[in-house]
Amino acid sequence: METMALNFLKAILIGLGASIPLGPLGIICIQKTLSKGRWAGFSVGLGSTVADTFYATIALLSVTFISDFLDRNTDWVMLIGGVVILLIGMQIALKNPIKDLRRPAASSIASRHVQEGLRGLLMTLTNPGALVLMLGLFAFFHLDLGDSPTTVDALIVLAGIFLGTAGWWFLLSGGISLFRKRFRLRQMLIINRISGAVIALIGLTSLADGLARLIFHQSLL
Repeated sequence: METMALNFLKAILIGLGASIPLGPLGIICIQKTLSKGRWAGFSVGLGSTVADTFYATIALLSVTFISDFLDRNTDWVMLIGGVVILLIGMQIALKNPIKDLRRPAASSIASRHVQEGLRGLLMTLTNPGALVLMLGLFAFFHLDLGDSPTTVDALIVLAGIFLGTAGWWFLLSGGISLFRKRFRLRQMLIINRISGAVIALIGLTSLADGLARLIFHQSLL
């Protein structure tokens, strides 16, 4: 029982460690929280939580062929991921926040949150660094699962990672929402432009890196 409890606590820390670094997804969570409210921002993070839990499952089960696949195709993954992040950044930068601040119809709230969640899921899955980070955190915290971990052991670890990751996004969106009412429409427009430009720049950098890798690899053939 003590080992299970310790693994659960370590898994929570792994989830926090995988989420706290504020990359483009963190920027989107903050922007969505300010423009659409706490639950819109949390939905983005929850989508990322699902993807992080998926990568944790890979790390836990040592499914090395998926890791090897990502290693062999890092250039394509970075290229596709860069395009996704670039398009999302451009969409945010060009979007009118006044429309986002209007109260949506009750029937559309759930679907909008689902869309935000899918955005977070897609951005995390197309980021090869998410799996690398997860593998590194597993090695750093030295989870004691024994030689033949049971299904219960695995589920406890995955539950801890999910809780730690989701907990961070809940705290971040909740903290940012406290300042939401202080922002006026003009400030929201500026935030949209800046956050969208930063995200697009990150995506453009990833795209250029992936394209350069492909060109370099082709030149070696």
